[in-house]
Amino acid sequence: MRKTKIAGIFLAAASSAAFSAAASANDTSMSNFSYDYFEARVGVSPVTYGAGFSTSIHPNAHIRAEIDSEFESDYDATAAIGFHAPVNNWADVYGEVALRTVKNPNLYNHDTEFGVEVNIGVRQWLGPQLEVGGEIGHLSIHEDDDVFGSVYARFHATELFSIGSQIRFNEIYGDQFMFTTRFKY
Repeated sequence: MRKTKIAGIFLAAASSAAFSAAASANDTSMSNFSYDYFEARVGVSPVTYGAGFSTSIHPNAHIRAEIDSEFESDYDATAAIGFHAPVNNWADVYGEVALRTVKNPNLYNHDTEFGVEVNIGVRQWLGPQLEVGGEIGHLSIHEDDDVFGSVYARFHATELFSIGSQIRFNEIYGDQFMFTTRFKY
């Protein structure tokens, strides 16, 4: 009777391990980070409010849309398609090509302008809940060519929710500090 119980326990453990291995083999994610999220953010100096959305369309590709505004007859909207791939067990590299539309009375005389953005960035885990990253990009809009960048840190409070801070350089609203929240779905 005792040998039967021990054999049953070993059989249950082996089948559990086999099902777990099969489930992880069918995992379609090819990166260390989720690219499926909703984001809300607030910028400081100038004060802006924004929202963003990203979703994976392939194990190594995603689409992203976002908009920011001061609510003074202005906006900065982006629609992008990009790739993402692991660099090692703790870091991803990503890049995007985007269509960008901007209405900013201070820059473009109350006109809406369209442009193209190309960027590349890296995301890195520093610990089980702390993510850091940065990106650099090129924006061509209204006969202007600008290089922009950002660095950020994000704390993942749970698997589905994170908070972060970001510093943007040479963006449409100038150099800006931002607070962000992300909701993974």
